[in-house]
Amino acid sequence: MSRDILGEHEAAKRGPRYREVVAQMGMIVEDRASGFCGDVVKITFEAVTLRDRKNQFRHFRWKEGAFLLDGRPVTLTRATQEAKPAAATRTTNSGSVAASGPVRAKVARAARIWVEGKHDAELVEHVWGDDLRELGIVVEPLHGIDDLAGAVREFQPSVQRRLGILVDHLVAGSKESRIAAEVRDPNVLITGHPFVDVWAGIRPKVLGLTEWPDVPRGQPWKEGMCRALGTDLATFWPRLRNRVNTYADLRPELVGAVERLIDFVAPID
Repeated sequence: MSRDILGEHEAAKRGPRYREVVAQMGMIVEDRASGFCGDVVKITFEAVTLRDRKNQFRHFRWKEGAFLLDGRPVTLTRATQEAKPAAATRTTNSGSVAASGPVRAKVARAARIWVEGKHDAELVEHVWGDDLRELGIVVEPLHGIDDLAGAVREFQPSVQRRLGILVDHLVAGSKESRIAAEVRDPNVLITGHPFVDVWAGIRPKVLGLTEWPDVPRGQPWKEGMCRALGTDLATFWPRLRNRVNTYADLRPELVGAVERLIDFVAPID
């Protein structure tokens, strides 16, 4: 029988195939790259969280063949949306869903939550992602709010199409507060936090600090903070975000602002 040289070449390029296993809470696995071993304690759209025997937490992105299960390499996957939904309730001000099993993500609703910046959107998804998917709420990043009123008009909010907006540095007398005041619509709720950047909405204790470094006025805050910490601006954010395990790792001002938006746009059944 003749050989399929092209087929063999393509198979070699693809590399080994790994058995796919649906990640489940309590499953014990080991990250092949780092050797970190622990039980699964959190499953989100972008990562799985493991807890080792020292009660340390680490987040790992979904990658092919990234874990060892019973000593064999596997590809962990999230449960499909067709999984049977379990009874679930949102715990007020918790940023979590209490459920007895997998929760099916609902079809996205017309309502939206806008957040000012890519990092803000990633952090909201990282902490509240399970809640948002269960409620069918989509979070979208805003790249600046200078024409916020115009963007809101274009969105055309209504009773069935509510809009929540999270704004950085929303304090009295700020440019952000003046822009927010221009939006007057009963189907739009704007909340915010007092921090100049969402990074500061994370408790510094996640890095073993009591406070974030003091950055002199007039100096870009992110660059100044990374310089004071002696770290690289390009790689610091993913590491900082992945140190956040629950809403308890965030400042209450940020938690409260996000929770109010979720409650505002969530469907009333």
